[in-house]
Amino acid sequence: MRARLSPVALLVTASAFAADWPQWRGPERTGVASSPAPASWPQSLAKSWQVEVGIGHSTPVVQGGRVFQLSRQGEREVVRALEISTGATLWEHPYDAPYIMNPAAASHGKGPKSTPLVSGGKLFTLGIAGTLSAFDAATGRVLWRTDYSDRFAATSPLYGSAASPMIAGGKLLIHLGGPGKGALMALDPETGKPVWAFNGDGPGYSSPIVVTFKDVEQVVTQTDAHIVSVDLDSGKLLWRIPFTTPYGQNIVTPVAHGARLVFSGLDADTFAVEPELGEEGFEPREVWRSKTTFYMSSPVVAGERLLGFSNHQKGQVVALDPKSGKSLWESEGRLGDNGAVVLWGPWLLVLTSDGELLVLEAEAESFSPVRRYVVADTPTWAHPVPTSSGILVKDDSRLSLWKLAR
Repeated sequence: MRARLSPVALLVTASAFAADWPQWRGPERTGVASSPAPASWPQSLAKSWQVEVGIGHSTPVVQGGRVFQLSRQGEREVVRALEISTGATLWEHPYDAPYIMNPAAASHGKGPKSTPLVSGGKLFTLGIAGTLSAFDAATGRVLWRTDYSDRFAATSPLYGSAASPMIAGGKLLIHLGGPGKGALMALDPETGKPVWAFNGDGPGYSSPIVVTFKDVEQVVTQTDAHIVSVDLDSGKLLWRIPFTTPYGQNIVTPVAHGARLVFSGLDADTFAVEPELGEEGFEPREVWRSKTTFYMSSPVVAGERLLGFSNHQKGQVVALDPKSGKSLWESEGRLGDNGAVVLWGPWLLVLTSDGELLVLEAEAESFSPVRRYVVADTPTWAHPVPTSSGILVKDDSRLSLWKLAR
């Protein structure tokens, strides 16, 4: 019996603002922008404004003409709202967040890494040490905050919390805890109180998605030791696959394509499974496997192509057939340590960690960038955010808006 996946299940309550970018990987958590895309690209981009906001890899989120950014200044994490047209600060809220970075990841700084979520008039953030906060998005007033130190011995993974919160079925979903012990949790977004918890593995650095198989809404994510799927209503385990990567770096957000889910990780094959429903419940059946790997970058689906940034050859853009896993093309190597990919209409945007923004035709038969722009002179690990006002870029410590100059 074949499973069915409904793309509607990937929608969140913020989908009414589909032209915005309200959460990790955009309106539907797929890396696909819904704002109108340009018909062509100019020779250069014009910097509209630039604001010093602090360090961190957290991607800005956008809703209703406002940009929300989570970052760090000294030993404090700062949450702020800015006017997208001018970059003017509308409100900001700093709070103490001392943190000692694991030496193995010291070059990435003390974060934060998790991307906020704006939904239902609230802004939700997860700090690098595991502090979860809810704000009034209009004013910045703190609605509730907790660090779960009374529940977990360690409140963040070895290299800091990176999972990004989402809302589905009226529940705030987030994986909390530390190495080897944590909980994938559904919380009441009004109060932060637990609705259910799937206890077990600690969190990976991946973020959950919600998909539907055989009319069952499922929360799917990478933990620090498995790929797991739990029932959205109850938190009951539906299926899981053992999955580990070197140094416990399970990072890639799952990607849905038709009736399949695609997974990958450092030094691990990319593979697709179809969760099938039998007499004893769901069973994930592997349907293809590829030697292509994705380390810190989550790919996107563009029609019948899986496009992403592989860590092979010291960084290259690749295209796979999502039905078979067959390689369609790959770029030259040495493009950078990482590339954050976003689909914007017919265009694939790839922001490398070296501050170069590549623009490609998503349906091209080879790696042939339409444009290459330099948008930062310091490292860029956050996603570029396409909006009707321009493209937002978060570099090491600054947030900029780039317009398409004509």
